[in-house]
Amino acid sequence: MEIPVHCTLCPRRCGADRTRTQGFCKGGSRVKIARAALHFWEEPCISGTRGSGTVFFSGCPLQCCYCQNFSISAENFGREVSVSRLAEIFLSLQQQGAHNINLVTAGHYRPWVCEALDLAKPSLHIPVVYNTGGYETAEAVAALRDYVDIWLADIKYVSPALSQEYSAAADYFDVTSKAVRAMIEQTGAPVLDADGILQRGVILRHMVLPGAGADTRRVLEFMAQELPAGSFLISLMSQYTPFYKAAEHRQLSRRISTYEYRKAVDYAIDLGLTVGFMQEKSSAKEEYTPAFDLQGV
Repeated sequence: MEIPVHCTLCPRRCGADRTRTQGFCKGGSRVKIARAALHFWEEPCISGTRGSGTVFFSGCPLQCCYCQNFSISAENFGREVSVSRLAEIFLSLQQQGAHNINLVTAGHYRPWVCEALDLAKPSLHIPVVYNTGGYETAEAVAALRDYVDIWLADIKYVSPALSQEYSAAADYFDVTSKAVRAMIEQTGAPVLDADGILQRGVILRHMVLPGAGADTRRVLEFMAQELPAGSFLISLMSQYTPFYKAAEHRQLSRRISTYEYRKAVDYAIDLGLTVGFMQEKSSAKEEYTPAFDLQGV
């Protein structure tokens, strides 16, 4: 594995020499992770009854102003580990009974992760989930073809104005829409086992944001009208909580109302987006954010 000296791993293509410094994502020359443990708060077909073997990577290419995991994404909390140690962590999670290995925001460490998966592969017999904010290049999706079984991807916005204000990424939808199409083409329609646990496929997440109902409708229209029917599961999320720098943005300084979320659910149903997951409004609680305490690292 060669550490990038002009990094183009994410769509920002910041050009950082990762052997000497950090990229925009805050990633350096070694993998950094904040937690590796069984996680029970993903979609039911991911967490199942035994939990998802979730590895939270430090740093993030998006740096959203409302990130609930800001202590690791923006503040870069975590511990550096070797590639061989990362492979051991994957196998340990499998041994603990995990339904899958769940890589949370791993894109800025893709070469390291692929090498760790290569080391683990002879003994790794559960699906690999790639849990992403959606801001991925189509080239990255292609490079992960032999490594990823399940794509768990956000579609956060359509509006360039919103994505620029909240994530400093005006090109978010243009990039993410191409990546999502590539993910669906790569995996095909969702495949679940006899227990309802996803083995292969795509889940598209959208978190309803306060005051952004019009953009939520545009996201849902994209899913319903521009992606092949039956090619993905939808997860419409109500868990928005004003973390990190959200209070600096007028619309983001509150949680969403029950009315706002209900309108989004009703619109999704009207569009025929009925195969997937809708959260209870009570999901918007701080305790659903795990403690980043280096567990399992």
